[in-house]
Amino acid sequence: MANIKQIAKNAGVSISTVSRVLNNHPYVKEEKRKRVLDAVEELNYAKNINAIHLIKGKTYTIGVMLPFINLPYFSTIIEGIGNEALAAGYHINLCQTNYDSIEEIRVLEMMKMKQFDGMIICSQTSSWEQIEPFAKFAPIISCEKMNHPLISSVYVDHYEGFRLGTTYLLSKGHEKIGICLARKTSANSMEREKAFADTLRKEGKTVHPDWIFHQCYTMQDGAKILHRILKMKNRPTAIFTANDQVAAGLLTEAQKHGIRVPEDLAILGFDNHEISKALDISTIEHPGLTMGSRAFTLFHKQMQDEQITGSSEELSFHLIGRKTV
Repeated sequence: MANIKQIAKNAGVSISTVSRVLNNHPYVKEEKRKRVLDAVEELNYAKNINAIHLIKGKTYTIGVMLPFINLPYFSTIIEGIGNEALAAGYHINLCQTNYDSIEEIRVLEMMKMKQFDGMIICSQTSSWEQIEPFAKFAPIISCEKMNHPLISSVYVDHYEGFRLGTTYLLSKGHEKIGICLARKTSANSMEREKAFADTLRKEGKTVHPDWIFHQCYTMQDGAKILHRILKMKNRPTAIFTANDQVAAGLLTEAQKHGIRVPEDLAILGFDNHEISKALDISTIEHPGLTMGSRAFTLFHKQMQDEQITGSSEELSFHLIGRKTV
Protein backbone atom coordinates (compact mmCIF):
# COMPACT_ATOMS: atom_id res chain seq x y z
CA MET A 1 0.00 0.00 0.00
CA ALA A 2 1.37 3.40 -1.00
CA ASN A 3 2.45 5.87 1.69
CA ILE A 4 3.57 9.50 1.85
CA LYS A 5 7.26 8.57 1.57
CA GLN A 6 6.66 6.79 -1.74
CA ILE A 7 4.64 9.72 -3.07
CA ALA A 8 7.44 12.13 -2.12
CA LYS A 9 10.01 9.91 -3.85
CA ASN A 10 7.96 9.57 -7.05
CA ALA A 11 7.16 13.29 -7.16
CA GLY A 12 10.70 14.38 -6.30
CA VAL A 13 9.57 16.57 -3.40
CA SER A 14 9.85 16.54 0.39
CA ILE A 15 7.44 14.68 2.68
CA SER A 16 6.27 18.01 4.13
CA THR A 17 5.32 19.21 0.62
CA VAL A 18 3.26 16.06 0.08
CA SER A 19 1.54 16.64 3.42
CA ARG A 20 0.69 20.24 2.49
CA VAL A 21 -0.78 19.16 -0.85
CA LEU A 22 -2.87 16.38 0.72
CA ASN A 23 -4.24 18.83 3.28
CA ASN A 24 -4.98 21.51 0.65
CA HIS A 25 -2.44 23.94 2.05
CA PRO A 26 -2.45 27.08 -0.13
CA TYR A 27 1.30 27.79 -0.12
CA VAL A 28 2.50 25.15 -2.58
CA LYS A 29 3.74 25.93 -6.09
CA GLU A 30 1.36 24.69 -8.79
CA GLU A 31 4.10 22.70 -10.50
CA LYS A 32 4.90 20.79 -7.29
CA ARG A 33 1.21 20.34 -6.50
CA LYS A 34 0.69 18.74 -9.93
CA ARG A 35 3.64 16.38 -9.47
CA VAL A 36 2.31 15.26 -6.09
CA LEU A 37 -1.23 14.72 -7.42
CA ASP A 38 0.11 12.78 -10.39
CA ALA A 39 2.09 10.55 -8.02
CA VAL A 40 -1.00 10.08 -5.84
CA GLU A 41 -2.97 8.89 -8.86
CA GLU A 42 -0.15 6.71 -10.15
CA LEU A 43 0.30 4.97 -6.78
CA ASN A 44 -3.47 4.76 -6.14
CA TYR A 45 -2.96 6.37 -2.75
CA ALA A 46 -5.84 6.75 -0.27
CA LYS A 47 -5.70 8.71 2.98
CA ASN A 48 -5.88 6.77 6.22
CA ILE A 49 -8.98 8.50 7.52
CA ASN A 50 -8.71 6.89 10.97
CA ALA A 51 -5.19 8.26 11.36
CA ILE A 52 -6.36 11.73 10.30
CA HIS A 53 -9.22 11.59 12.81
CA LEU A 54 -6.77 10.54 15.53
CA ILE A 55 -4.53 13.51 14.76
CA LYS A 56 -7.36 16.05 14.52
CA GLY A 57 -9.32 14.65 17.46
CA LYS A 58 -12.55 14.61 15.44
CA THR A 59 -14.34 11.99 13.35
CA TYR A 60 -16.84 14.41 11.79
CA THR A 61 -19.48 11.75 12.51
CA ILE A 62 -22.36 12.05 14.96
CA GLY A 63 -24.21 9.05 16.34
CA VAL A 64 -28.01 9.10 16.41
CA MET A 65 -29.59 6.67 18.87
CA LEU A 66 -33.16 5.66 18.10
CA PRO A 67 -35.29 2.57 18.75
CA PHE A 68 -36.69 2.13 15.24
CA ILE A 69 -35.70 3.61 11.90
CA ASN A 70 -38.96 2.90 10.08
CA LEU A 71 -41.32 5.11 12.13
CA PRO A 72 -42.03 8.55 10.59
CA TYR A 73 -41.72 10.22 14.01
CA PHE A 74 -38.03 9.31 14.09
CA SER A 75 -37.34 9.61 10.36
CA THR A 76 -38.54 13.24 10.47
CA ILE A 77 -36.10 14.01 13.29
CA ILE A 78 -33.34 12.25 11.33
CA GLU A 79 -34.11 14.41 8.29
CA GLY A 80 -33.66 17.55 10.39
CA ILE A 81 -30.36 16.25 11.78
CA GLY A 82 -29.17 15.17 8.34
CA ASN A 83 -29.85 18.54 6.72
CA GLU A 84 -27.73 20.39 9.27
CA ALA A 85 -25.04 17.70 9.40
CA LEU A 86 -24.56 17.83 5.64
CA ALA A 87 -24.19 21.60 5.71
CA ALA A 88 -21.58 21.32 8.48
CA GLY A 89 -19.56 18.57 6.77
CA TYR A 90 -20.67 15.84 9.17
CA HIS A 91 -21.85 12.29 8.59
CA ILE A 92 -24.54 10.66 10.71
CA ASN A 93 -24.40 7.10 12.00
CA LEU A 94 -27.86 5.68 12.78
CA CYS A 95 -27.81 3.34 15.78
CA GLN A 96 -31.05 1.34 15.99
CA THR A 97 -31.47 -0.16 19.46
CA ASN A 98 -34.99 -1.69 19.49
CA TYR A 99 -35.29 -0.25 23.01
CA ASP A 100 -32.62 -2.70 24.21
CA SER A 101 -30.75 -1.09 27.12
CA ILE A 102 -27.67 -3.27 26.54
CA GLU A 103 -27.47 -2.08 22.94
CA GLU A 104 -27.96 1.54 24.04
CA ILE A 105 -25.00 1.33 26.41
CA ARG A 106 -22.91 -0.35 23.70
CA VAL A 107 -23.63 2.59 21.39
CA LEU A 108 -22.57 5.03 24.11
CA GLU A 109 -19.37 3.01 24.61
CA MET A 110 -18.65 3.53 20.89
CA MET A 111 -18.96 7.28 21.46
CA LYS A 112 -16.69 7.04 24.50
CA MET A 113 -14.10 5.27 22.33
CA LYS A 114 -14.20 8.26 19.93
CA GLN A 115 -15.99 6.51 17.07
CA PHE A 116 -18.44 9.45 17.14
CA ASP A 117 -17.92 13.08 18.10
CA GLY A 118 -21.18 13.06 20.02
CA MET A 119 -24.64 11.54 20.30
CA ILE A 120 -28.22 12.66 19.67
CA ILE A 121 -30.64 10.45 21.61
CA CYS A 122 -34.09 10.44 19.99
CA SER A 123 -35.57 8.00 22.51
CA GLN A 124 -34.20 5.39 24.89
CA THR A 125 -35.18 2.87 27.54
CA SER A 126 -32.02 3.21 29.69
CA SER A 127 -32.29 5.50 32.69
CA TRP A 128 -30.53 8.84 32.61
CA GLU A 129 -28.51 7.64 35.61
CA GLN A 130 -27.04 4.98 33.27
CA ILE A 131 -26.39 7.50 30.49
CA GLU A 132 -25.03 10.33 32.65
CA PRO A 133 -21.46 8.92 33.09
CA PHE A 134 -20.90 9.13 29.32
CA ALA A 135 -21.74 12.85 29.16
CA LYS A 136 -18.21 13.90 30.17
CA PHE A 137 -16.67 12.25 27.09
CA ALA A 138 -18.61 13.99 24.29
CA PRO A 139 -21.70 16.15 23.73
CA ILE A 140 -25.00 14.29 24.26
CA ILE A 141 -28.21 15.89 23.05
CA SER A 142 -31.60 14.51 24.10
CA CYS A 143 -34.88 14.90 22.21
CA GLU A 144 -36.68 14.65 25.53
CA LYS A 145 -36.81 17.17 28.36
CA MET A 146 -33.67 17.18 30.51
CA ASN A 147 -32.30 19.25 33.36
CA HIS A 148 -28.64 18.31 33.49
CA PRO A 149 -25.42 20.39 33.54
CA LEU A 150 -23.81 18.32 30.76
CA ILE A 151 -26.74 16.98 28.68
CA SER A 152 -28.62 19.39 26.41
CA SER A 153 -32.17 18.83 25.20
CA VAL A 154 -34.60 19.94 22.51
CA TYR A 155 -38.11 18.87 23.42
CA VAL A 156 -41.86 19.39 23.33
CA ASP A 157 -44.11 19.38 26.38
CA HIS A 158 -45.98 16.10 25.90
CA TYR A 159 -48.25 16.85 28.86
CA GLU A 160 -49.39 20.08 27.22
CA GLY A 161 -49.85 18.33 23.86
CA PHE A 162 -52.24 15.76 25.29
CA ARG A 163 -54.01 18.32 27.44
CA LEU A 164 -54.61 20.33 24.26
CA GLY A 165 -55.89 17.32 22.30
CA THR A 166 -58.15 16.05 25.08
CA THR A 167 -59.60 19.53 25.60
CA TYR A 168 -60.30 19.77 21.86
CA LEU A 169 -62.23 16.48 21.86
CA LEU A 170 -64.22 17.60 24.92
CA SER A 171 -65.06 20.87 23.15
CA LYS A 172 -66.54 18.81 20.31
CA GLY A 173 -68.98 17.19 22.73
CA HIS A 174 -67.11 13.94 23.40
CA GLU A 175 -67.18 12.53 26.92
CA LYS A 176 -66.26 8.92 26.15
CA ILE A 177 -62.65 9.31 25.03
CA GLY A 178 -59.89 6.71 24.66
CA ILE A 179 -56.17 7.04 23.93
CA CYS A 180 -53.52 5.01 22.10
CA LEU A 181 -49.99 5.33 23.51
CA ALA A 182 -46.59 3.77 22.86
CA ARG A 183 -44.55 2.11 25.64
CA LYS A 184 -46.37 2.13 28.95
CA THR A 185 -43.16 2.78 30.90
CA SER A 186 -41.76 5.61 28.76
CA ALA A 187 -41.59 9.10 30.27
CA ASN A 188 -43.46 10.57 27.30
CA SER A 189 -46.30 8.04 27.51
CA MET A 190 -46.67 8.59 31.25
CA GLU A 191 -46.82 12.36 30.75
CA ARG A 192 -49.41 11.97 28.01
CA GLU A 193 -51.57 9.58 30.01
CA LYS A 194 -51.40 11.86 33.05
CA ALA A 195 -52.46 14.89 30.97
CA PHE A 196 -55.33 12.92 29.47
CA ALA A 197 -56.59 11.73 32.87
CA ASP A 198 -56.08 15.11 34.58
CA THR A 199 -58.02 16.93 31.85
CA LEU A 200 -60.96 14.51 31.93
CA ARG A 201 -61.19 14.58 35.73
CA LYS A 202 -60.97 18.37 35.80
CA GLU A 203 -64.08 18.44 33.60
CA GLY A 204 -65.82 15.83 35.75
CA LYS A 205 -65.53 13.07 33.13
CA THR A 206 -64.70 9.41 33.70
CA VAL A 207 -61.37 7.82 32.78
CA HIS A 208 -62.01 4.30 31.45
CA PRO A 209 -58.93 2.04 31.84
CA ASP A 210 -60.28 -0.25 29.09
CA TRP A 211 -59.98 2.64 26.64
CA ILE A 212 -56.28 3.24 27.33
CA PHE A 213 -54.23 1.23 24.81
CA HIS A 214 -50.43 0.78 24.86
CA GLN A 215 -47.77 -0.52 22.45
CA CYS A 216 -49.37 1.36 19.55
CA TYR A 217 -46.92 2.36 16.80
CA THR A 218 -48.18 1.39 13.33
CA MET A 219 -51.24 1.29 11.08
CA GLN A 220 -51.55 -2.42 11.89
CA ASP A 221 -51.69 -1.54 15.59
CA GLY A 222 -54.45 0.97 14.86
CA ALA A 223 -56.46 -1.66 12.98
CA LYS A 224 -56.12 -4.07 15.93
CA ILE A 225 -57.36 -1.39 18.34
CA LEU A 226 -60.42 -0.83 16.15
CA HIS A 227 -61.25 -4.54 16.40
CA ARG A 228 -60.89 -4.42 20.18
CA ILE A 229 -63.26 -1.44 20.30
CA LEU A 230 -65.83 -3.23 18.13
CA LYS A 231 -65.98 -6.06 20.69
CA MET A 232 -66.81 -3.67 23.53
CA LYS A 233 -70.37 -3.15 24.75
CA ASN A 234 -69.46 0.28 26.04
CA ARG A 235 -67.41 1.97 23.33
CA PRO A 236 -65.55 5.29 23.24
CA THR A 237 -66.86 7.90 20.79
CA ALA A 238 -63.41 9.42 20.25
CA ILE A 239 -59.83 8.13 20.18
CA PHE A 240 -56.71 10.26 20.63
CA THR A 241 -53.58 8.54 19.26
CA ALA A 242 -49.90 9.20 19.95
CA ASN A 243 -49.04 9.17 16.23
CA ASP A 244 -50.69 9.53 12.83
CA GLN A 245 -49.92 5.97 11.71
CA VAL A 246 -52.13 4.52 14.44
CA ALA A 247 -54.81 7.09 13.60
CA ALA A 248 -54.65 6.06 9.93
CA GLY A 249 -54.99 2.39 10.87
CA LEU A 250 -58.05 3.16 12.97
CA LEU A 251 -59.59 5.23 10.17
CA THR A 252 -59.07 2.77 7.33
CA GLU A 253 -60.28 -0.18 9.41
CA ALA A 254 -63.32 1.78 10.61
CA GLN A 255 -64.25 2.51 7.00
CA LYS A 256 -64.06 -1.21 6.17
CA HIS A 257 -66.56 -1.98 8.95
CA GLY A 258 -69.03 0.78 8.17
CA ILE A 259 -68.02 2.91 11.15
CA ARG A 260 -68.60 6.55 10.24
CA VAL A 261 -65.77 8.94 11.09
CA PRO A 262 -66.30 11.29 12.86
CA GLU A 263 -70.03 10.63 13.43
CA ASP A 264 -69.59 7.22 15.11
CA LEU A 265 -65.93 7.52 16.08
CA ALA A 266 -63.82 10.67 16.09
CA ILE A 267 -60.07 10.18 15.58
CA LEU A 268 -57.33 12.64 16.56
CA GLY A 269 -53.72 11.95 15.60
CA PHE A 270 -50.38 13.39 16.67
CA ASP A 271 -47.40 14.43 14.48
CA ASN A 272 -48.95 15.86 11.26
CA HIS A 273 -47.07 13.51 8.97
CA GLU A 274 -47.88 13.02 5.29
CA ILE A 275 -50.38 10.24 5.96
CA SER A 276 -52.56 12.53 8.08
CA LYS A 277 -52.55 15.12 5.29
CA ALA A 278 -53.46 12.51 2.67
CA LEU A 279 -56.33 11.07 4.75
CA ASP A 280 -57.55 14.40 6.19
CA ILE A 281 -56.89 13.26 9.76
CA SER A 282 -57.20 15.90 12.48
CA THR A 283 -53.90 15.98 14.35
CA ILE A 284 -51.43 17.91 16.48
CA GLU A 285 -48.28 18.94 14.67
CA HIS A 286 -45.02 17.75 16.22
CA PRO A 287 -42.01 19.82 15.04
CA GLY A 288 -39.76 16.83 14.31
CA LEU A 289 -37.81 18.50 11.51
CA THR A 290 -37.03 21.51 13.71
CA MET A 291 -36.19 19.23 16.63
CA GLY A 292 -33.58 17.38 14.58
CA SER A 293 -32.16 20.59 13.19
CA ARG A 294 -31.87 22.26 16.60
CA ALA A 295 -30.41 19.11 18.20
CA PHE A 296 -27.56 19.05 15.68
CA THR A 297 -27.02 22.80 16.05
CA LEU A 298 -26.62 22.42 19.83
CA PHE A 299 -24.15 19.57 19.30
CA HIS A 300 -22.16 21.48 16.66
CA LYS A 301 -21.89 24.59 18.83
CA GLN A 302 -20.42 22.54 21.65
CA MET A 303 -17.89 21.04 19.23
CA GLN A 304 -16.90 24.49 17.99
CA ASP A 305 -16.70 25.92 21.51
CA GLU A 306 -14.84 22.79 22.71
CA GLN A 307 -17.03 22.83 25.80
CA ILE A 308 -19.70 20.35 26.91
CA THR A 309 -22.66 22.18 28.45
CA GLY A 310 -26.27 21.47 29.31
CA SER A 311 -29.07 23.62 27.91
CA SER A 312 -32.72 23.07 27.08
CA GLU A 313 -34.96 24.39 24.32
CA GLU A 314 -38.73 23.84 24.22
CA LEU A 315 -40.48 23.72 20.84
CA SER A 316 -44.13 24.55 20.27
CA PHE A 317 -46.85 22.64 18.42
CA HIS A 318 -50.38 23.40 17.29
CA LEU A 319 -53.63 21.62 16.56
CA ILE A 320 -54.74 21.07 12.96
CA GLY A 321 -58.45 20.44 12.50
CA ARG A 322 -59.41 18.33 9.49
CA LYS A 323 -62.23 15.85 8.85
CA THR A 324 -61.90 13.11 11.48
CA VAL A 325 -63.13 15.08 14.52
